[in-house]
Amino acid sequence: MTPKAPGKAAPASRQTARGLTLCTIRRRGGFTLGVRTPRGVLDVERSARALRLRAPRDVHEIIEGKDLPALRRLLAAADGSKRAVFLREDRVPFGPCVTRPEKIVMMGFNYRRHCLEAKAPIPAQPVFFNKFNNALLGHGGTIPLPVKVASQFDYEAELVVVVGRTARDVSPADALSHVFGYCSGNDFSARDLQFKTSQFMLGKCCDGFAPIGPWLVGAELVADPQNLAIECRVNGELRQSSSTSDMIFSCADLVSYASRHMTLKPGDVIFTGTPEGVILGRPEPERVWLKPGDRISTAVGSLGELRFTLA
Repeated sequence: MTPKAPGKAAPASRQTARGLTLCTIRRRGGFTLGVRTPRGVLDVERSARALRLRAPRDVHEIIEGKDLPALRRLLAAADGSKRAVFLREDRVPFGPCVTRPEKIVMMGFNYRRHCLEAKAPIPAQPVFFNKFNNALLGHGGTIPLPVKVASQFDYEAELVVVVGRTARDVSPADALSHVFGYCSGNDFSARDLQFKTSQFMLGKCCDGFAPIGPWLVGAELVADPQNLAIECRVNGELRQSSSTSDMIFSCADLVSYASRHMTLKPGDVIFTGTPEGVILGRPEPERVWLKPGDRISTAVGSLGELRFTLA
């Protein structure tokens, strides 16, 4: 299935932050902000310089609500201006769509059919673990496989929730009002490291093991996060094909449950679990682990296709 393009930006007169589609542009060893528009991706930094306007520095300033009025003014000025800088989407050097979350919260065993293939019991409550910022990777990036310490590499396509407002002990009914937006993600894993000890950390936290993007799609553009198709392909071959409707715990459940145990901050990300179809779920004689040169793609609903390669 070819994913639909993420929602277009609303006219500047009625934009809210949760109605935008954002991305991170990788430049000179750092990251700047991009906004998806009908004319292409607005390069915020270069356009602000050309139009002599102030602009937010990166995606986190928008998530945190620090400089949205400046972005609104820039978008309005760029509309129709020949001085504004727009990039073709296939020419954007993407970084992770969220670059400096305080927390990366991961959810295990959150799809019913995945539990069945793994012969795992349906969990009575969310099963959380974590990754760190070193694992973040952008669309079009490359994961350097740690082949000196591991060999059983696996994909896990996931819907990722990005927190937009501080959340502490919020109810499921109120949880989604604390969500800024959503993106495609992949909980890349080294299974032999994951099960080397009772803790998953080693198999989950290697460099580049948390690709996210290309787009951070505002929550207002996602009608129902529990009704999104989710797919993963390896070298063009479909490996995972499911729907977020198969989740055991909804996005609202996960945000609420996490907020009962920790304060969620703007920019924190929550990976919501993977559906059936992972290599680990196959009978052991049929498991062919990923290797350098493999190309992985993840598509979740209309959030865009996240692609990366292995080296």
